[in-house]
Amino acid sequence: MVAAKKADFDAISRKYHISPVLARIIRNRDVVADQDIDRFLNGTREHLYAPRLLKDMDKAVDILLEKIAQGKHIRIIGDYDIDGICSTYILYRGLTECGADADTSIPHRIRDGYGLNENLIQEAYDAGTDTVVTCDNGIAAYEQIAFANSLGMTVIVTDHHEVPYDEKDGVRQYRVPEARAVVDPKQEDCGYPFPEICGAVVAYKLVLALLAHKEGRDWREVMESEIGLELLELAAFATIGDVMELKEENRIIVKSGIELMKDTRNAGLKALMQATETDPMHLKPYTIGFVLGPCLNATGRLDTAVNAFELFKAADTESAAVLAGDLKAMNDSRKELTRKGVEEAIKQIEDSGLDRDKVLVVYLPEVHESLAGIIAGRIREKYCKPVFVLTRAEDGVKGSGRSIEAFHMYDEMTKCKELFTKYGGHKLAAGLSLPEANVDAFRRRLNENCALTDADFEEKVLIDVPMPMEYASIDFVREISRLEPFGNGNPKPQFAQKNIRFVSGRVLGANHNVGKYTVADERGRKYEMIYFGDIEAFDAYVADKYGTEAVDALYHKGIQMHGKDIILSVVYYPDINEYRGSVSLQMVMKYYQ
Repeated sequence: MVAAKKADFDAISRKYHISPVLARIIRNRDVVADQDIDRFLNGTREHLYAPRLLKDMDKAVDILLEKIAQGKHIRIIGDYDIDGICSTYILYRGLTECGADADTSIPHRIRDGYGLNENLIQEAYDAGTDTVVTCDNGIAAYEQIAFANSLGMTVIVTDHHEVPYDEKDGVRQYRVPEARAVVDPKQEDCGYPFPEICGAVVAYKLVLALLAHKEGRDWREVMESEIGLELLELAAFATIGDVMELKEENRIIVKSGIELMKDTRNAGLKALMQATETDPMHLKPYTIGFVLGPCLNATGRLDTAVNAFELFKAADTESAAVLAGDLKAMNDSRKELTRKGVEEAIKQIEDSGLDRDKVLVVYLPEVHESLAGIIAGRIREKYCKPVFVLTRAEDGVKGSGRSIEAFHMYDEMTKCKELFTKYGGHKLAAGLSLPEANVDAFRRRLNENCALTDADFEEKVLIDVPMPMEYASIDFVREISRLEPFGNGNPKPQFAQKNIRFVSGRVLGANHNVGKYTVADERGRKYEMIYFGDIEAFDAYVADKYGTEAVDALYHKGIQMHGKDIILSVVYYPDINEYRGSVSLQMVMKYYQ
């Protein structure tokens, strides 16, 4: 599908000194108003929103400063994923910088489950805790917070998840827990300009406000201090790891955070880059999302996320290196377990006829419950359908869901919420617990209620501009880099051209998973093209269309091709290939037809 959003691209081009193509790409990201275009291209930390715009922020700061002055014990209760770990560290670092008597508790995924539970509250009380601060959880913890209140404890919630609601006669009644302060931009009466921030950014804003108030400084001054810059790195890391859309404020946080990470102030993060052989000078959201981040998630999945928290807390390079090495090894083990789980899920879907369902519910009792979300994501990619993967837990069945754009997972689960012992999430991802006896009913109810059409299941490839390759240049690639960082909500621009002739090719890489081709357009101009996708599938597609002889001729010089040339339409983006000091232009093929 070609994006066909309208605007005066020439006028935008002249005003912001960019090419009309770049102006079109920006418009395709729904960036329209002048101030938004300017911030998209030139946004800096100065454009971030003031912490006090978050509802209850001033109240939370006043309570915490009072508790610190009184010497009360404060416990931070986080979560075991990237966002929860980063949030916990940010709050701990900020509170202790203010002189607080603070410690942390990160729930164990299997023993405690997600968020607050009464055991965690009781443990905090038994440890002499006066005040509990949640991060990346708490917005749905009504009973647990009521229990803490009954013990005389103070609770402050910092979260970013959807506020639960009851629906009556089509009207939603939102339910907020009875905490002393609730800082969550998703609250109906919160006027924060951009509510789509992660839990770590909420925590980061609280720390900025806390330090600013305590030190009598403006929050922007605190943001530019050493601690402010270190914590911004972690806020950016969590924004990517929690797959927030890289729009508006998130885009500025990630762009600035990645730049700061090149010379990171955090010894643990530096050690993790070294353990994973990551070049800090070439950090991208992809690196954080698929190389560094999974190492943090793995420890929360297979062991305890406390290890990841301790990594960020590490004060010296030696202890940081040991922790980073352990996290990497655990992630390597997680990858193999995930591969087996995905294979088992596909086999169950294909063998049992589940593939006919509009919403896939796969029950894998023996799979480690911590891997359900990753497996669900892989299955969603394969079938382009909403997916829930359920596993057997100590007290019934637990599961995670990953959705497609047309299916609001949290809303659909709310329609059958009586089946769950616990559930939560948002549009594209969710978690749940339910009795094993309810698994079939859950599958049935989701599919009975499902209003998805066949068109919703088709993978849609969005093309920014149907641009001939002859318009691409090294200067154009450098101009596109102004749109970075790329990721969820701000994808790398994609272009398309029809009637591309494949002249010759070779397969590269230790695993033979990279194709490098010489291609030509209709006017005979030749270009270098590289493909990082499934080479076997590409060859099979070409063989089906043009015959196996055409495939042989493509890869072997000297073999004369009989019959038609290999001519395909391709979706691509231009890139710069740097090799041994030489710089050249290459096209990266994403899709073919």
